Amino acid sequence: MRLLDRYVIRNFLQVYFYCIAGFISIWLIFDISDNISTFIDERVGLLLAVRYYGTQVPEVFIILLPVSLLLALLFALGRMSRANEIVSMLTAGVSLPRVLLPLIGMGLITVAASMALNYSLAPHAELARKAFLSEAHARPERRIEGQIFRNRTDARTWFVQNFRLGSNTFNNVQVLQQDANDNIVTNYVAGRAFYRPETRTWDLENVKVVHYDPAGNITTEEIYPSLTIQHWSETPFRLGSANVRAEFLSLPELQEYLRFNADFPATLLAPFRTHFQYRLALPWTCLVVVCIAAPLGIGYSRRGVLSSVAAAVLLVFSMNFLVHLFLALGEGDRVSPWIAAWAPNLLFAAIGLYLFYLRASNREAPGFHLFTARRIVAR
Repeated sequence: MRLLDRYVIRNFLQVYFYCIAGFISIWLIFDISDNISTFIDERVGLLLAVRYYGTQVPEVFIILLPVSLLLALLFALGRMSRANEIVSMLTAGVSLPRVLLPLIGMGLITVAASMALNYSLAPHAELARKAFLSEAHARPERRIEGQIFRNRTDARTWFVQNFRLGSNTFNNVQVLQQDANDNIVTNYVAGRAFYRPETRTWDLENVKVVHYDPAGNITTEEIYPSLTIQHWSETPFRLGSANVRAEFLSLPELQEYLRFNADFPATLLAPFRTHFQYRLALPWTCLVVVCIAAPLGIGYSRRGVLSSVAAAVLLVFSMNFLVHLFLALGEGDRVSPWIAAWAPNLLFAAIGLYLFYLRASNREAPGFHLFTARRIVAR
């Protein structure tokens, strides 16, 4: 690594870590203020509290990383511009893309970190928070009552009296196996059904199996203390999928949901398809922030720096607004999931690359030039 790269990275990282530490501290102060009464009343131990905040940090990092990246880039590059260090580098024959190359590399590292957190840890943060509050208040775990699941692929319908999310045990289960004409072929009624993930089999206890002919008449009835079914494709996650929300599922869970429920109507699958693409697109927001903030953080005059910083902040917050707008449109099946997740990133990446081109050629963006001209005329 060249001396210039180390110098640029050191200036950036110093501010970047301060921003991250500052935002985390502010979040901790407000969150502890909200939950301190619960911790005291329920006598929550230190270990449990630390575990709780450990589950919440990934979600907070996903939110604060782009903002910290924006502020660190603007501050570090603005300070180097005011000290004429950027001008000195350019005068020495170093091109502007080469000056910003280490910062682009830091943006890619941030993308990788955000992608790792967004894979599973961040989506599960809200569920972990609810589980913690239930544990702190000594509440019984939430059970799902009266679940109905229709497996259209295998023509099988499940009726479950109750079960607990995340459990492999289902109480008072009835399973109707139908033929291609939707006629009931076999009826399974069990007091309890247990799924074994290692063998992918279902164990039915106190089960009654009733067979029907095409006319609907009972042909045979059999009663078993226990019965193992090996060919059913349903899993506990699939049976409970009607009670999950797309924003709380990790990437593997979203893939599993979409694979097993591909026969669902498009309107029901739209939130899950959109969030699957959104999980992939969200980390790249950090690189888009670099494309916008890096060229605008460099200014060759005090007026240019101030207007560019304001423009960078405005563009990033406009991008954040469009991200949530397109996400809502995708969840409502108004636009395709790919467009809902990737369109804001592509749009603002194009804007950032255009600004990068203008700054590399030592030209101001038209809007900033007109804004500066108006201020000069007004004076």
